[in-house]
Amino acid sequence: MAVGDTSFPEMQRVKGVKIGTCNAGIKQTVRDDILLIEMAEGGSCAAVFTQNAFCAAPVTVARAHLTQAPRWLLVNSGNANAGTGEQGMRDALSSCEQVAALVGGASQQVLPFSTGVIGEPLPLAKLTAALPAAVANFAEHHWDRASRAIMTTDTFPKGASEQIEIGGHPVVITGISKGAGMIQPNMATMLGFMATDARISQALLQQCLSAATEVSFNRITVDGDTSTNDACVLLASGASSAPEILADSDDYQLFAAAVTRVCKRLAELIVRDGEGATKLMRIVVEQAETSAEAVQVAKTIAHSPLVKTAFFASDPNWGRILAAVGRAGVQNMLLDKIEIYLGSVCIVENGGRAASYTEQAGQQAMNQEEITVTVRLGRGEAREEVLTCDFSYEYVRINAEYRS
Repeated sequence: MAVGDTSFPEMQRVKGVKIGTCNAGIKQTVRDDILLIEMAEGGSCAAVFTQNAFCAAPVTVARAHLTQAPRWLLVNSGNANAGTGEQGMRDALSSCEQVAALVGGASQQVLPFSTGVIGEPLPLAKLTAALPAAVANFAEHHWDRASRAIMTTDTFPKGASEQIEIGGHPVVITGISKGAGMIQPNMATMLGFMATDARISQALLQQCLSAATEVSFNRITVDGDTSTNDACVLLASGASSAPEILADSDDYQLFAAAVTRVCKRLAELIVRDGEGATKLMRIVVEQAETSAEAVQVAKTIAHSPLVKTAFFASDPNWGRILAAVGRAGVQNMLLDKIEIYLGSVCIVENGGRAASYTEQAGQQAMNQEEITVTVRLGRGEAREEVLTCDFSYEYVRINAEYRS
């Protein structure tokens, strides 16, 4: 089940970037489960990874290879290659060697990524046997295939694409993501792969991606669990005729804003596809002392199972939201200054239930498919927004049957 607009957009091709997919039969044989992305020589690559201490073998290898001018991304779905010890590391490294042998590059220029069941050995023989097929169908326009090849419990493919102008020349940013469960960003709880034909240095590209990730993928949560395999990559082929993007320039601000919009759309799609989700909630915290404080309060609300189940039931049980705000860990909270709204309906003011609040108004707000919860702390000017979804019976079923 998905919430709201989840349509797959027209994906603009990125010059200097080719995509190949195939089916290796890792967990299923219905759709492709291998994705291989190739970037032209001379480009740059930026990435962010999970902060989970039990990070998967491919994450460890990708981190190490990021400094070696990567040109290829190898992704498999159906198996996370996480919690697999030394064998998992050998398999991740071997998969890079297999790609390098096929494309004529160095294994250190390959970044591996995996998603799926944790604790199961990677079926390396299946992956290796399928790789030639992925190379054989390299094309610039295969973004739709790519988005489907990385899906696990996702119910729809996720993509976003923009074109901007820099120096009078077009620059494209196109990307895909996957994720529906085990979503609590501590980096970027999902897999995301974006590419641009912009000319930009690796250091500046990394700065851009890190900043965009912080306000997009790090502002979503489905269930409060951080995956072992999180990663988000941005490739810049440099194939555009636009001038090089330099730091502290108007061009950089324009480019960074576009990258952030693509990231935000991809992040929002993950929440719209939250496992079993029936509602999308925007938790907006205003008048906080700092952005960190605003995020802390917003995530406390977004993570609360009691809040999330109330939204599933369309129950205006505003006391659960009030309690979440109160336990968020904010020091010296001024209770009589706090205001809480469901949509435009004020539910809390002056330390208690708003005088104007009626159960009927609260119910009307809760009946919506998309709901904004606004909390005003009355402490400062910082504002942050976190996206989340409800908890339904279906979420429990999906995760109870995940390995079956």
